Amino acid sequence: MDVLTGPSAEAPLAMTDRCDRCGSRAYVRATLPAGLDLVFCGHHGNAHGPALLAAGAVVHDETEALSRPRASSAAA
Repeated sequence: MDVLTGPSAEAPLAMTDRCDRCGSRAYVRATLPAGLDLVFCGHHGNAHGPALLAAGAVVHDETEALSRPRASSAAA
């Protein structure tokens, strides 16, 4: 019942991964004991995280990406 942060053996979430609840970009993956994956935005990951952990899910959290500045595409 660990929350994983940083590098993981799992593939990182892609920009195309969408929250199973609202359709926003996914930053949290919960792998249930049966092997099924659920993905959530940061908001829904926080909302459902405690119940998922209580159910035995392993949670991979990439929400730290939300606080990193984005690389600028404009030349300096």
